[in-house]
Amino acid sequence: MTIDPMERIAAALERMAPAPLDAPDFDAATAFVWHTDPDRLEPVETVSRVDLGLLVGIDRSRDTLHANTRQFAAGLPANNALLWGARGMGKSSLVKAIHADVHTSHDRLRIVELQREDLPSVGRLLSLLRGAPQRFILFCDDLSFGHDDAHYKSLKAVLDGGIEGRPDNVVLYATSNRRHLMPRDMIENERGSAINPSEAVEEKVSLSDRFGLWLGFHPCDQDQYLAMIRGYCDAHGVQISDDDLRGEAIEWQATRGARSGRVAWQYFVDLAGRKGVTLG
Repeated sequence: MTIDPMERIAAALERMAPAPLDAPDFDAATAFVWHTDPDRLEPVETVSRVDLGLLVGIDRSRDTLHANTRQFAAGLPANNALLWGARGMGKSSLVKAIHADVHTSHDRLRIVELQREDLPSVGRLLSLLRGAPQRFILFCDDLSFGHDDAHYKSLKAVLDGGIEGRPDNVVLYATSNRRHLMPRDMIENERGSAINPSEAVEEKVSLSDRFGLWLGFHPCDQDQYLAMIRGYCDAHGVQISDDDLRGEAIEWQATRGARSGRVAWQYFVDLAGRKGVTLG
C-alpha cells in the first residue's frame, strides 16, 4: 500500500512538534511537579514539608511572603519573590509551608515545582496554566546560573512574560544561595575582562532585580537553633530535658561545623530515632 508523501510529511512534523497537551486535572492535587520528555504535570499526593509554626528565626520573611501569597490567592496583585541567603535556613520549607497554610482558606491555590534544568520548557508550562481557574505558585528551588549558562533567558518568560505577559494566575517563588543568582567571582571576572564591563554582567545581574520581593535568610544564632529543636520535640512528642538537649545539640552542630535549620532538623531526626518516636 502506497502512503501519500504529504501524509508522511505531516506525521514527521507532528513527531517534531507534538500537539499541545490537554490541561491536567488541577483538582486532582494541591501540588504538582513539572516534567519534560514528555511534557507532563504529575500530581503530588503528599508534599514533604513542615508546619509553618515550626520555622523559627525567619519571622520577617515569613510574614512578608505570607501576606504576598494571601494577596495572590485572593486574586489581588502580588510580586514574584526571591528567597536568598544562608543554606539550610528554611527557604524552600517556608514556600511549601506557606502554600499549605494559605490553601486552607483559598482552596484554589496550587504549587508547581519547576526544576532549573527544565527552565527552557517554561513557556509550554505557562500555556497549560494560563486561563485555568486555579492560582499557581511556580516554585523553582536552588536557582543559580554559571558561566555561559543561558537558562536565565527562559526565566525572563516568567518574570517579564514577553508579549503575552505573565499569566495573572501565576507567581514565581525561587530560592537561591546567591542574591544575584550567579557567583560573585564570576561577576568580577566578567567585569574585569569585558570591553564594556557594565554591560557584560548587567543582563544576568538584573535578573534578580525583576523579583519584586527579595527576602534574605541569615545564619541563626544558638538560641534560635535550640528553639528550632525544642519546637520539633514538642510537636512530635519527643521527651528530653533542656540540659540534655542543649548539650547534645551543641555537640551535634560542632561536629558539622555549622548551625542552621537543616542541622537542627538532622539532630532532631537522630534524637527521635534514639527515643523510638516515628515521624509521620
